[in-house]
Amino acid sequence: MADTVDNATNTPDLEQPYAALGVKDDEYARIRDILGRRPTGAELAMYSVMWSEHCSYKSSKVHLKRFGELSQDTPRGQLLAGIGENAGVVDIGRGWAVTFKAESHNHPSYVEPYQGAATGVGGIVRDILAMGARPIGVMDSLRFGPLHAEDTRRVLPGVVAGVGGYGNCLGLPNVGGEVQFHDSYLGNPLVNALCVGMLRHDDLHLAHATGVGNKVIMFGAATGGDGIGGASILASETFDETGPAKRPSVQVGDPFMEKLLIECTLELFQAGTINGIQDFGAAGISCATSELASAGDGGMFVELDRVPLRDPSLAPEEILMSESQERMMAVVEPGNVERFMEICAKWDVLATVVGEVIEGDRLIIQWHGETIVDVDPKTVAHDGPVYERPFYRPGWLDALNADRAEELPRDNSSKAVSVALLRVMAHPNIADKAWITDQYDRYVRGNSVLAQPENAGMLRIDEESGLGVALALDANSRFTHLDPYLGAQLSLAEAYRNVAVTGAEPVAITDCLNFGSPEDPEVMWTFVEAIRGLVDGCKELGVPVTGGNVSLYNQTGTQPILPTPTVGVLGVIDDVATRIRSGFTHPGDAIVLLGATREELSGSIWADAVHNGHLGGIPPRLDLEAEQGLARVMQAAAREGLLSSAHDLSEGGLGVALLESALRNNCGFAVTLPQEDTTVALFSESAARAIVSLSGQHLARVEELCREHGVEMSRLGEVTGDDVAEFVGRFSLALDEVRKAWERPLPEAMSG
Repeated sequence: MADTVDNATNTPDLEQPYAALGVKDDEYARIRDILGRRPTGAELAMYSVMWSEHCSYKSSKVHLKRFGELSQDTPRGQLLAGIGENAGVVDIGRGWAVTFKAESHNHPSYVEPYQGAATGVGGIVRDILAMGARPIGVMDSLRFGPLHAEDTRRVLPGVVAGVGGYGNCLGLPNVGGEVQFHDSYLGNPLVNALCVGMLRHDDLHLAHATGVGNKVIMFGAATGGDGIGGASILASETFDETGPAKRPSVQVGDPFMEKLLIECTLELFQAGTINGIQDFGAAGISCATSELASAGDGGMFVELDRVPLRDPSLAPEEILMSESQERMMAVVEPGNVERFMEICAKWDVLATVVGEVIEGDRLIIQWHGETIVDVDPKTVAHDGPVYERPFYRPGWLDALNADRAEELPRDNSSKAVSVALLRVMAHPNIADKAWITDQYDRYVRGNSVLAQPENAGMLRIDEESGLGVALALDANSRFTHLDPYLGAQLSLAEAYRNVAVTGAEPVAITDCLNFGSPEDPEVMWTFVEAIRGLVDGCKELGVPVTGGNVSLYNQTGTQPILPTPTVGVLGVIDDVATRIRSGFTHPGDAIVLLGATREELSGSIWADAVHNGHLGGIPPRLDLEAEQGLARVMQAAAREGLLSSAHDLSEGGLGVALLESALRNNCGFAVTLPQEDTTVALFSESAARAIVSLSGQHLARVEELCREHGVEMSRLGEVTGDDVAEFVGRFSLALDEVRKAWERPLPEAMSG
């Protein structure tokens, strides 16, 4: 028999297992104070998932407010929806808008790699769908333990298969992202998924329940016992190597059901049947009902026993906590219910009226005629605990910063440098990721105009005008470990640069902030500093943060992951036909370096690859004015058709950018390095740099653009078209030798 509100009132001293649900003593006391009685079992279930770290952001909320300091304008106009909605919506012109967002599914992907990653993709796609948009592409940022670790061979193939399997079945191209490896992610991989969708301005929908008497309809898959408390509680706990861990079952995804749900929902929008809509993500029905009701102008009444179940044995508390996938909730006027049901039946999507909008400010849920929930939905969805956790700068950081890679020994002999360059190309973070990306469909739907391994993904939005968007997703956790303020800004700058070198104009940001336990003051300090860095960086670049995700407790025992603020940048390009690709294409083209190179080796791939995992010193200098200048040069050059190729410089430096540009189309080069110190010339990771190739007839115009925007320009040499990478006067490498070193690591490791 269900625990009713009457029973809760009459049995105030009944002991409840709140601690097992992750509720702290003071939080339980606060729930009792809010209700004026003990909670029912169903109410306790709702509060436990909605007040979890993953859903309530109770440790991060006070710091995330800083993003509110940023302008809600983009370089192209007003932001149509921002922080607080399911996803940010950006006006890109010609009546079109784009919505995009990144989210994490880290802990579930460790427990069950395939389903954890697959349902991460499914969840972010529904966030985009809930805004009224058609999802048109996905990206992912993945982090794993050491490439050759036994558990990496378990987790990586499952995660990649999950990302690819779900996205491929939905018919969504995976156009970009990144994959990196480090010891700290062993036992705690990161799976950050991004989705982008397109809509006309008039198609925008928001999550709120309005209109007394309007019906509340659940549609999509039936509710099962999979993922009860999954992301909400699982992602709010630290994995402990020595003791029992709270690891609920992971959600199980059905991409074919999601595909039907997408098409069904878009037709429901088109038919004008939906007043408000909310996807089911973490916290399931608890989230959908409380968030819709709290954002509306009334309350909500729900009959929980009407919810279609895959498992009839589920208790009401389990139904409320279930995170079964492929489900949505809509608010529909009574006169539109019949049409709503007809459209759902057409798409073979299960739909059930489970309640209605009521007067007042209460969320009332009944089970077989008895009230098991009677709460103010705002206290569930928005008034959770807010912790101002202590934080301080780690004492060990001074010694780490003093251990500068610039002071490591350098052997600049031809033989040593050529060996070092091959080692850098074979470094797991640089090596070819085709073993992974070949499992993703990058060109389905026919509007992918740039995809992996290009600098950024690019999608055509409007076939008539060629209007398109570019997207990049980047994080440099090594830099962030050395200096979280600067490292977060360098991650932002890298994603901004990756978008810019395609010829697109960066206009908006989403982020996914992955850190260890907020209960560790040193971890909390890195989190606070990273947010400060992103806010200051976005202010200077003049781009808003449209929304994002925080993932804490990413650690095993006492070992946190490297701080990993993943930054997604959206860019707009007026005509995708003017896009710039990354590979050398025309023998005889000049190769030009844009931007200034300094002696900046700390945190570099060279230090890690050549000096046995060295990580110390101060990250490269940041110059966001130089990043903007470079971006303006690239946009003008794209519009005027001046460049044959462009490649940003980031991890691995100039050496990696040159070789990746050569390998793209098997076009060799001959260049003269601009610094006497070969190690600095090849491996410095100074920011705000790119290499471009272009016909000699355009050199004067590019030089003029660089002068106009304050960008340093150095001609290095030319594309030769043969199979040799020649560093004139230093050494040369056969492209076949480079390709073998670059392509071998992942297939070799995954073959066991």
